Amino acid sequence: MPDLPPYDPYAEKPSFFDKNPGLVWGAAVFGLTVVLTVLMFPPYTTPEFAYAFAGPALFWAYERPRFKPYALTLFAAQAVAWTILLGWLHHVTWLGLFLLGPFMGAWTGLWYLGAWWVLPRMRGRPALLRLLAMLGLGGLWVLIEWSRTWFLGGFPWLPLAASQWQRSAVLQIAAWTGAWGVSFILIVFNLGFAAYFHRALRDGLPSLRRRPPEFLLALLILMFATILPLSDTFHRASYVRPLASVAIVQPDIPQTLKWDPASAPAILDILEKSTLAVAMSYPDVILWPEATTPLAVRGDGQMQAWAESLVRRAHTPLVLGTDAIEHANGSTGLAGAQPEEVWYNAACVIDPAAGLQPVYYAKRKLVPFGEFVPLRPLLGWLKKLVPIGDDDFSRGRAAQPLTMNLSNGVLTLGPLICYEDVFPSLARDNALAGVDALVVLTNNGWFGEGGAAYQHAAHSVLRAVETRRPVLRCGNAGWSGWIDEFGNVRTVLTNDDGSIYFRGTRAMEVTRDARWIGQQSYYVQHGDWFIGWCALLALLGLAAVSIGHPPAPPASTDET
Repeated sequence: MPDLPPYDPYAEKPSFFDKNPGLVWGAAVFGLTVVLTVLMFPPYTTPEFAYAFAGPALFWAYERPRFKPYALTLFAAQAVAWTILLGWLHHVTWLGLFLLGPFMGAWTGLWYLGAWWVLPRMRGRPALLRLLAMLGLGGLWVLIEWSRTWFLGGFPWLPLAASQWQRSAVLQIAAWTGAWGVSFILIVFNLGFAAYFHRALRDGLPSLRRRPPEFLLALLILMFATILPLSDTFHRASYVRPLASVAIVQPDIPQTLKWDPASAPAILDILEKSTLAVAMSYPDVILWPEATTPLAVRGDGQMQAWAESLVRRAHTPLVLGTDAIEHANGSTGLAGAQPEEVWYNAACVIDPAAGLQPVYYAKRKLVPFGEFVPLRPLLGWLKKLVPIGDDDFSRGRAAQPLTMNLSNGVLTLGPLICYEDVFPSLARDNALAGVDALVVLTNNGWFGEGGAAYQHAAHSVLRAVETRRPVLRCGNAGWSGWIDEFGNVRTVLTNDDGSIYFRGTRAMEVTRDARWIGQQSYYVQHGDWFIGWCALLALLGLAAVSIGHPPAPPASTDET
């Protein structure tokens, strides 16, 4: 039997942390990561947490924790945080929520594994290598966010930049870099913040040396990003020009009634009364949300006649979301054949004099399992679990501006339907097509009165700054209003209780900044050039980690 040390009743007993360091670290990092990640995004109003949300996990990574507890903790924290953020999805499908939330968490959690590998290897290395590694991790974060725009069809909901939707100063760099630049700044600041506190609390350096170069570089990048666009924001009042008087109809039709044929007369009555009432304010144009009418205005003759009659009585052009049917009822084609009927989720214009305009916009990004079923022969059985139809909508192929003649000139709008405004490339295509403003027609009524409408509106703010175009938003039961070219929310439809969830109308005076009339932002002209730079930074960061040999890890940290 091995000799045991003599028992000392006066010896200091080890604390719970001393006996279970990994468990304590994991619990603390898990809780802080979940809370900070959730609270930095809308509908909460604490976007400052975005500058520190990853700090606890990064601090722990510096401590050289074992891979398995670190990975499990961060994947669990991200899965829980994203399930909470997407909690509004339960109104449509619980199964979808508990699949999508953890998947989004796992995809974002990949970045933390990169931080786990890089940060401890940079302790004690030259400053230049540490800075390259930090910028490389910043580039990696952006690449992971960018991959969400196309991977498995794309779901780029809530990039890190969206947390700042009510802090326009830091958003202005998006006119050059896209929203990716804002995400880069925020994650680099997290890295600098973690380096600062780890140097101060763990390395015990004198106070004048507790500001490591990582933190100073993060401050410099943040200052540069906020100072660079100042010339655009000075003296803005002198450049304001009227664009149009825009009226919004927010009908608040419950989803349980929207497609019920028996409810069609009541829905049309709501639309008629609301439209004629707001027309009394003599707007230049009226907006209806996505899929407003119970039948297709384009493709159903009676529905078209009703809508045209209403617009004539309102004496105002109408932009509306509706289904569009091509080759309705198997109409005969030019060669005598009967082409198959095709359905689109569309945006149309009805003119008081000319009626329904022949040109319309067809939605380009369809909702999987909502508007189409991927691999329907294999996955069609999912209709038993989620509310999907028997037929798929067809996909639009191009940006199609909607133009209307107003009393003060021609107005050209770039439509985005449903959640299309979360995709930067779609808004950019509209700007390249020469639109005066973007218009988002959406139906957030599917998702209840939780955070979905505010989260969705945050993306419109990013698109406004990127394209330097005002964004007009019209929702069925959610966030309606307008945002100027600098990402400032100018008008939001609310009731007397301050809620955005209600039935109502409002006319708004929408303006433009004269400096951007007919001009394109750098981002619109050059697209996602910043993604290429982030890829280069990620490679340079990898090279920095690979140069030389990192110092041996202290033995005392292996147990965490």
